[in-house]
Amino acid sequence: MSARSLLALGLSLLLVGCGASSPDPTPPPESPQTGVDTGTGTDDSQTAATPPFAVEEVTTFDEPWAMTFLPSGEALVTERGGALTLVEVTSGEKRRVEGTPTVLHEGQGGLGDIVLGPTYTTDGTVYLSWVEAAGEGRAGALVGRARLRTEGTPRLEDLRPIWRQEPTTGRGHYSHRLAVSPDDDHLFVSSGDRQKMDPAQDTANDLGSILRLDLDGSPADGNPFGDRGGQAAEIWSYGHRNVLGLAFDADGRLWASEMGPKGGDELNLVERGGNYGWPRASNGSHYDGRDIPDHTAGDSFVAPKVWWTPSVSPGSLLLYTGTAFPEWTGDAFLGALSGQALIRVDLDGTSAAKADQWDMGERIREVEQGLDGTLWLLTDGPRGRLLHLTPR
Repeated sequence: MSARSLLALGLSLLLVGCGASSPDPTPPPESPQTGVDTGTGTDDSQTAATPPFAVEEVTTFDEPWAMTFLPSGEALVTERGGALTLVEVTSGEKRRVEGTPTVLHEGQGGLGDIVLGPTYTTDGTVYLSWVEAAGEGRAGALVGRARLRTEGTPRLEDLRPIWRQEPTTGRGHYSHRLAVSPDDDHLFVSSGDRQKMDPAQDTANDLGSILRLDLDGSPADGNPFGDRGGQAAEIWSYGHRNVLGLAFDADGRLWASEMGPKGGDELNLVERGGNYGWPRASNGSHYDGRDIPDHTAGDSFVAPKVWWTPSVSPGSLLLYTGTAFPEWTGDAFLGALSGQALIRVDLDGTSAAKADQWDMGERIREVEQGLDGTLWLLTDGPRGRLLHLTPR
């Protein structure tokens, strides 16, 4: 066993030993497992020796987490430490955005996702997520709405929280990915299980769920548990562990990428009111070796469309709509953290099959599509790189 593997194992055992109060013994945040996909569950992924794209480094960031493109062609990039940066991607020139929130930068916490509001072109509305301390060792994610001004020194104005996750102890599994519905009427938010497991099966709280909100953060009409009131009224689906990717396809279907425990990473087609099984069903196992029942027909849980064991740790999800890579239009792209890969999944309506897994040699935190249809990646860590992928 390598020195790196021994160190990871030691840290994992230490965290398990210190986490007796948690029912889910876990490794260090977003465990750096090194397993390679075995193709279980669907068609095998193919790792090409020469990827069909060229890779160019544009600039670097300190722990980048998410990015989104503006109509101008500039990109907004979040860093977990709390910085929001406006990037001119052709030159790599960066401008720090003022007016960002104070974040809790511990564990997996910090500044998270950012998406443009449906009215961005007229009023500059953006939505962003971050983690805040909630007193007595507790923390939770929240979502805020603001107006972005890019003239002169870029800044956020009138930043206001519109949703808060139920706070709890621990510093992991916040999820807090965002997606605006194709009809521009709703904001979808992923809320992780916070490494507490069982709350993901309880619709009386918002943990382990995907939420469907109005654009002001209130529960949307038509949610499956709306008549129960409280946090249940926010829930669209539940039984999730740690959803770090949300994206809609061209037909308006919502897909989600989800980190499993030790194995069992998932790509899910999200159904209204669906129960995705965590922690009662998973194609992985607990980190301490305890078994979890696999997804099986008739178990009342929604099974993943594609799954990976050993883990690849999907940190993001993109559904490709461009034409720069025409053979991939409509497919899903996932950034793999422990897998250090860019993964393509072939989508055909509601069906999915593993396609390509390109070794990038680095943890891939984010995958985005540029205005011209080329692909952009953010690598993870204190010197995370912004990479531009263009056809060969």
